[in-house]
Amino acid sequence: MAASIDAGTADPLKLLGQILALAVRHKASDIHLRTRNHPILRVDGILRPVRDISPFAPDFMERLARTMMSARNLAEFEKEHQTDLSIGFKDIGRVRANVFYQRGSVGMVLRVINSDIPSPEALGLPDIILPLANHERGLVLITGATGSGKSTTLASLVNLINATKAKHIITIEDPIEFLFTERRSIITQRELGVDTNTFAGAMRAAMREDPDVILLGEMRDPETIDAALTASETGHLVFSTVHSPDAAETVTRVITAFPPEGQQSMRAKLSQNLLGVISQRLLPNKSGQGRAVACEVLTASALARELILDPLKIKELGDLIKKGSIAEGMLSFDACLYNLVKKGDIDDETALQYASSPTDLKLKLEGF
Repeated sequence: MAASIDAGTADPLKLLGQILALAVRHKASDIHLRTRNHPILRVDGILRPVRDISPFAPDFMERLARTMMSARNLAEFEKEHQTDLSIGFKDIGRVRANVFYQRGSVGMVLRVINSDIPSPEALGLPDIILPLANHERGLVLITGATGSGKSTTLASLVNLINATKAKHIITIEDPIEFLFTERRSIITQRELGVDTNTFAGAMRAAMREDPDVILLGEMRDPETIDAALTASETGHLVFSTVHSPDAAETVTRVITAFPPEGQQSMRAKLSQNLLGVISQRLLPNKSGQGRAVACEVLTASALARELILDPLKIKELGDLIKKGSIAEGMLSFDACLYNLVKKGDIDDETALQYASSPTDLKLKLEGF
């Protein structure tokens, strides 16, 4: 911002609109507002304070929070000391926020809900991923840490279907991350806390809503996992996310979410219906601007299904990915890192820092 702004005298919503416009200009993923702090933007994974705006006083944060809230949000906030909400801003679009108390004062984290959904090519997703969106039924899982771009990849793949096929797509999210524009498909978007109460309940209802494709924001409990697997089993294409570090571990986490007596039936369901697992991380670009996506991909081949079914062999999935080829539907993190270096997207140092086997990757990069 060109001139310094005194938050103490500014109109709360007008100032918030200016901060959001700045965030959009700088392509910030999140905006942090805290009492007695400057606004902070997360840009390319790095937190950057906006020092042109003075720190927010406690009464300013209270006024801002309460101005943003509906009666329902306000009642929840006063009872629970936290609430999720979304609000529209002219020339920016919809913004979602989590408002909370910390150390007795109001804080909030905001994110602009994007209607500009990047294509798989623009994201730099490996070509091996794209066929997963062509299936009529089955389960596709996208995994990674918070902030690894899972929601963006999900939206990109679903929008690919939207652009090319006449389908009914249902999204169940907490909260809605991207606003889809209907193209060839019709799209129903449901948000937890606004349009439905639980993922599992929304999944059960979805079966009565004539879906072809379901985007389930997160498989976070056994009931939701079972509902997603049942949907994929009964002729629907289901996309969802899991918090796990790699593709092989994702399979184990899905199965062990259930009690021991239920795990074998889950192995059978998963081995029959899983199409693939994409595990991803965002790495600093060589240019110093933006980030590159590095993916590990497990495609459910006949051998992979066999390993999933056998509790004594499931640990071999990691080796299957590592030794597999693109033709076999497998891509290891290190193979992806090697490709990113060769394309000039990341440097050698970054690749080695994130590699599963730095020594092996170093030798490969040196031509051995």
